[in-house]
Amino acid sequence: MSIIVDHEKRRMEILENALDVFVEEGFHNVTLQKIAERCNITRTTLYNYFKNKREIFNFSIKSVLRKVNDNIQVIYSNDSLGCIDKITHILFDIFSVFEENRRLLMVILNYLLHISKKNIDPEKRIRRRTFRLRHIFSSLVIQGIKTGELKPVNIKTAGDLLQSLVEAAIYRLVVLQCKNTGDLRKTSEFIIKQLANNR
Repeated sequence: MSIIVDHEKRRMEILENALDVFVEEGFHNVTLQKIAERCNITRTTLYNYFKNKREIFNFSIKSVLRKVNDNIQVIYSNDSLGCIDKITHILFDIFSVFEENRRLLMVILNYLLHISKKNIDPEKRIRRRTFRLRHIFSSLVIQGIKTGELKPVNIKTAGDLLQSLVEAAIYRLVVLQCKNTGDLRKTSEFIIKQLANNR
C-alpha cells in the first residue's frame, strides 16, 4: 500500500527548513544538499519540489509579497475607509507581515549585502519589487488631497516618506533585532497626523 503525500504541506515544510538554513548559513553558503539534510529527505526528492536554492528563495519572497499585495488590495478597495485610514491600515498590515517573516527579511538583507559587494545595485532590485506599493501610497496621497483629508503636499515626497516607514520597519526588525514595530506604529500615526488636513 502506497503512502499518500500531501505535496503542498511538504513544499511548505521544505520552505520553513530552508529558511532556517538560509538564516544560519547565509544565502550564498547554502546548498541543496544542506536543505535536503535539514528536511530529512534526499536531494532527488527535493528536486521534485524545487530545481535550485534560488527558486526556493524566490518562492519564499513571492509568497510573502503575494500576501502583502492581497491585503493591500483589500484595504485599498474598501470604500468605507478614508485615505488616512487606508494609509494607516496598509502600513500596519505590512508591519505585521514583516514581524511574522523576520527570518526571511534577515535572509533577504544578507543576500542584498552580498550582491552589493559584487557591484550589483540592490536598489534596482528593491525598487522593482516595491514599485506597486509606492504607486499605491502616491495614489492615496493624491486622493487624500482631492478629498481634503490631507494637506496639499508634494506627492513624491509624501510617498517617499511613507515608503521610508516600511524600510524603517525592516531595519528595526532585522538590524536592530526588535521583536515588534510598536514604536514605529506610534511614529507612523504621528507622521500621518502631520499630513492630515485638520481644518
